Amino acid sequence: MKFTMLLFALLVSVSINAETVNLKKSSFTWKGAKIVGDSHTGPIKMKEAVFKNGKGYFIADMTTIDATDLKGEWKTKFLKHITSDDFFAIKKYPTAKLEINKVDNGYMYGKLTVKDKSHDVTVPITKNGNTYSGELGFDRTKYGVIYGSGNFFKNLGDKIIADTITLNFKFVTK
Repeated sequence: MKFTMLLFALLVSVSINAETVNLKKSSFTWKGAKIVGDSHTGPIKMKEAVFKNGKGYFIADMTTIDATDLKGEWKTKFLKHITSDDFFAIKKYPTAKLEINKVDNGYMYGKLTVKDKSHDVTVPITKNGNTYSGELGFDRTKYGVIYGSGNFFKNLGDKIIADTITLNFKFVTK
């Protein structure tokens, strides 16, 4: 009985002290581009986010990736392609995760996991009250997203897609 009460007290303590992220006030926007010409951008929603004392995690719902710069048939084709196995394979990998291990001297240190591949990341971050913002740039090919990469395919001409994807974020803690 004492163990059950202790466990309950610990769980209540953790949930009260967890500084969750207000996802309604937060925004996450991705951008990808060809080496020459077109770029595309749009929001992606988080399924869950917790942040406290410079540590936490964000779980992105990859099924919500959108492209706000396209409309109609082109948008439908584009979204079908980037969610396919050529890019993010969202049927197999419906989420991506950013774990934050530390925020120190204007930088956020953590680990990004996309398609079950994880790599350390360091991101410049700005804090203004309970709002944090920054831009995370990552090499998509390290996560198995190689379609259209000039490092993996030759003779692509102006169809080469840049290896770097950026995620601009602003998250607000409660």
